[in-house]
Amino acid sequence: MAEPVAAATKSGPARWLVVLIPYLWMVLFFVAPFLIIVKISLSDTAIAMPPYVPVLEGLAAIGDFISQLDFENYLFLTEDPLYFNAYVSSLRIALISTFLLLLIGYPMALAMARASVTIRPTLVMLVILPFWTSFLIRVYAWIGILKPEGLLTVLLQSLGLMDEGNQVQIYRTEIAVFIGIVYSYLPFMVLPLYSALEKMDGTLLEAASDLGCPPWKAFWKITFPLSIPGVIAGAMICFIPITGEFVIPDLLGGAQTLMIGKTLWTEFFGNRDWPLASAVAVLLLLLLVVPIAIFQNQQQKV
Repeated sequence: MAEPVAAATKSGPARWLVVLIPYLWMVLFFVAPFLIIVKISLSDTAIAMPPYVPVLEGLAAIGDFISQLDFENYLFLTEDPLYFNAYVSSLRIALISTFLLLLIGYPMALAMARASVTIRPTLVMLVILPFWTSFLIRVYAWIGILKPEGLLTVLLQSLGLMDEGNQVQIYRTEIAVFIGIVYSYLPFMVLPLYSALEKMDGTLLEAASDLGCPPWKAFWKITFPLSIPGVIAGAMICFIPITGEFVIPDLLGGAQTLMIGKTLWTEFFGNRDWPLASAVAVLLLLLLVVPIAIFQNQQQKV
């Protein structure tokens, strides 16, 4: 009896350590940086390094430090329509992009799930193949394709679909932003959908066909409802980072493309207003808490 008890005692701390490590990771790399950003958002701008006050210099002066914190930056965000418009524009672009990703990614995932078992690994590899190239390089490649004198214009002119004097005017527009986002985030939509569709029992469709159900009706009654967990997972995985996207709007979008990621970068590095930029970042995170909570709730049900 002594050996099992000793083994259980030894395994106890190990189990606690396994549970503790992820929480420590979250505290160190998410909670602590977030609290620092919250603190900066409650500070005032200063021409100094760091460019904000107050700065906590010792525990003895913690009372004075707290008394100097205020909510002026958050109040300013409600007064200037730029930030509200940036949030709304980011949500609009993220919603449209997620819908386009679902519209394009679902047929791809369905075709992969219904393909032969022997070629499915190859199809999955082709989906994740773009990840082998730098994200920034892929976005720059789209600049070479979409700019007025780029490859798309040359291709259309060579096919006779466009006159020699005309050029494709897509670069630096919202259309270019949507193209870049859909191309970059498509694997994140396809893979969760494929995972959900691959698990579906094919005999259900066979039974529906035997009972006289047409294919389109079987899709909406059987296939799509069973794939909803994959749809929600793919939508959340795409929607959340698209909302705060900076690189694609900055490189492919024009000055009229307003997204909160660009606004955040401008405040941090252009205006060097760290407190205001931190307030923008905190509100952006709070804005994404709801979809993150929905995603986590859905994951627990799967």
